[in-house]
Amino acid sequence: MSSAVWALVAACVLWGTTGTAATFFSSDVSPLAIGASTMALGGALLFATNRGPSWAVIRDRSARAWLLAAAAGMVAYPLAFYASMNLAGVAIGNVVSLGSGPLFAAVIEWVVHRDRLTWRWMLSASTAIAGVALLVAGGHGSGSPVDPSGIPLGVALGLVAGAGYALFTFASGTVIRRGHTGRATMGAAFGIAALPLAVVLLVTGAPLLGSAQNVGIAVYLAVGPMFVAYLFFGWGIRALRSSTVTVITLLEPFVATLLAVAVVGERLEPLGWVGLALIILGVAVLSSARQPRQVP
Repeated sequence: MSSAVWALVAACVLWGTTGTAATFFSSDVSPLAIGASTMALGGALLFATNRGPSWAVIRDRSARAWLLAAAAGMVAYPLAFYASMNLAGVAIGNVVSLGSGPLFAAVIEWVVHRDRLTWRWMLSASTAIAGVALLVAGGHGSGSPVDPSGIPLGVALGLVAGAGYALFTFASGTVIRRGHTGRATMGAAFGIAALPLAVVLLVTGAPLLGSAQNVGIAVYLAVGPMFVAYLFFGWGIRALRSSTVTVITLLEPFVATLLAVAVVGERLEPLGWVGLALIILGVAVLSSARQPRQVP
């Protein structure tokens, strides 16, 4: 595999730990506070360590609209992602959020570049949608710490997260291909996204300071799955198409699901496992049908 692919794999492994790590926060810490702290603190760190090049990206008027779109996607993604995992569980929240990403990415590419949506895309989308329906119908079984009544809303928020992630991936990739480095683009996008997320953190984040354990987990999420992982992400996305990137990042739900079962104690009904498999199958069909675009 190329170094870009390996960089994305490393990022995915780090990202896969987020849901399980978040379960160790005290019960008074809201998912909005977790998402806001992770991205706001990590984003500020990304911007601070690449301040000069990131400012150059922000000042580039030709890339500004795409940069703002990337930042908007990254504001929506963490808030919806952590809320999805809180309601539907780590496994389902991750699979829906990341599994829907390639489908949304293909739609964005169709809207922007008029890339034709083939019958294989239609098949993959239908398969993934059927998988989501099965997750809602047959999610967690007895003995699981997840309340089944929260799964439908959790799945809906996972789709919002998937759309936000796809928008961020496509828009940041567009900025990078206009001549900016991955690190500078990540720093600029996350620096802008950190501003509204900081407001959310100020409103919801007081319980994060309630114990040393809460602080430690928040620091880990900001430094590991955010700062370090997105440095890897910025490296990988420079050489790969957004829909290809979202397919590779399906490794994250696999890691997250394994940790959710082994560490958190989540248990899925057989129908839920079938739903997870259909989502992965749908995205696999999508990835086999889409070829890299030649970028001028």
